[in-house]
Amino acid sequence: MLRKSKGNSSWLALLLLIAAIGLKVYDQSHGEKPTPVPHPPATTQAPTQSKSVSPLGNYEVYPNCRLLPHHSNDGDSFLTQLPDGREVTLRLYYVDTPESQFRHYQNGQTNFERIRQQAAEMGGITPEQAVKTGTEAKHYVLSLLEKTPFTIYTQWDSPFNDQRFHAFIEITEGGRKRWLHELLIEKGLARLKTKPAPLPDGTTVNQHMAYLRELQSTARKSKVGVWNY
Repeated sequence: MLRKSKGNSSWLALLLLIAAIGLKVYDQSHGEKPTPVPHPPATTQAPTQSKSVSPLGNYEVYPNCRLLPHHSNDGDSFLTQLPDGREVTLRLYYVDTPESQFRHYQNGQTNFERIRQQAAEMGGITPEQAVKTGTEAKHYVLSLLEKTPFTIYTQWDSPFNDQRFHAFIEITEGGRKRWLHELLIEKGLARLKTKPAPLPDGTTVNQHMAYLRELQSTARKSKVGVWNY
């Protein structure tokens, strides 16, 4: 009887062991699965290079760009179509043109204070005169860019994360290549403001700022644009 009891106990232990292994395998295959690692949220990225792009220093160069109509287009910011059809909003380096109209926004705010600051920094003119100058700058820039394709130089920086990318805009004016931001200063339609950057040809920020101040001084003496008030 004792030998039989030991045999039964051995079989019972073996069955319990097999059952425990089976439960473990079942738990691993049917139990709670590990939590997947979340992917980062999708973000809107700057356009990558295409066949119409050639690098120049730290800039990407896009020739044959075109202006697109948009209600937010202004003297220093506008919607642009790249040669491959992509659409981006560009913001000029170095310059800020005044607001082209007094605005009330849905959240109850206005742009009145910004216009007052622009007026104060453009010779102490009135807000109304600043808006008039902004309207002139808007009409000048949009009519200029509508005439012919232009070239943009950009590093795709958007410091305010608002999907407006800083750029240099090269156009043809008077039979020669000109930077759009220089023309705005030259014609007294903008103030020196916003982010500076080295020119694509290697001109440093300090060198170019000195040149822009000379253009502004000449415009002031000639009483063109905002300096005519």
